[in-house]
Amino acid sequence: MSKVDSTSSRSIFMPNKRESGKVGSAGPRNSDMRKEELETFAKNDSKVDIPDAIKDFSRIKKAADAAPAIDNTDKIARLKSQIAAGTYQVDAGDLADKIMEQEF
Repeated sequence: MSKVDSTSSRSIFMPNKRESGKVGSAGPRNSDMRKEELETFAKNDSKVDIPDAIKDFSRIKKAADAAPAIDNTDKIARLKSQIAAGTYQVDAGDLADKIMEQEF
């Protein structure tokens, strides 16, 4: 008979608690001290700080969503017809003002 055959399955799968470094020798997994440590960890990590920029963006988005839709179809049609007819004139002063507004 081989050595494997003579070994009982109990000694392989359920080692004696007196053996150090073996399964079952550590005692209870979650002692009171460990439970307190886990609770403290969970309390500290469950807090979320949302930056002010994100809060501002959220307020702006809500305001934009609540604003009425602007219908520019008439203006676009008028400009298209002026461009097609060659009568559209660019006002250089207004264009310069718009560029300055965006830059500063």
